[in-house]
Amino acid sequence: MMTRQVQENEELLSVEGVSKQFLGLRAVDNITLSVKRGEIISIIGPNGAGKTTFFNLLSGQLSPSEGEIRLRGHAINRLAPHARARLGIGRTFQIAKPLIALSALENVMIGAFMRHPRLATARDKAMAVLEQVGLIHHAMQRAGDLTLSQRRRLEVARALALEPEIVLLDEVMAGLNQSEIGHVIELLQSLHAKGLTFLIIEHNLKVVRTFSDRVVVLDRGRMIAEGSAEEILSAPAVIKAYLGDQQ
Repeated sequence: MMTRQVQENEELLSVEGVSKQFLGLRAVDNITLSVKRGEIISIIGPNGAGKTTFFNLLSGQLSPSEGEIRLRGHAINRLAPHARARLGIGRTFQIAKPLIALSALENVMIGAFMRHPRLATARDKAMAVLEQVGLIHHAMQRAGDLTLSQRRRLEVARALALEPEIVLLDEVMAGLNQSEIGHVIELLQSLHAKGLTFLIIEHNLKVVRTFSDRVVVLDRGRMIAEGSAEEILSAPAVIKAYLGDQQ
């Protein structure tokens, strides 16, 4: 993780009036959001609400049609994904995308090379990250042979190897059982305790209640609610748009 002096209530990421238009579809519609350093913000909403598209705008896979994204006050709209990663944005993907023919260690080393160009140093960094996420004993195992839970952890490890300041987690707990979810929550809480900032797309509402400082709700590309987990998960507009009888 990058070492910077942490200032209380420092704004790390700023999104102002960001939209994304695909022909006649407005997938993200005028979202404004401020993320403070050290926060954990969960983003929820029904399928097709624009959550992953929003992440793609933040990490550089897509460019916004309107609005501005700033990291530590600097506009990053025009920057490619690798440039944003170098500035401190890490992410995982909804579908884990490891290089399946490579070992877990080699997968993580690829990210570590961004800040540690020497082979030995990158290897040491990757091993430290694998230890951090509980995969040290699988370092030499092919990524394609890992279980789903292990692949999810590997996704997190690959993001952490970039030494980010903020990590975007896209349904990192999808498909896991309760025990595995508990382990991931413990991992994220330990990383958060060390100062890492998280934006998390998550459908498991019990998980959202567990560790979110704030919850943001998207529906049809728009942000319809923002607040504490207790406030948001009992809001009539949210229940209508997403929760139904799931509370």
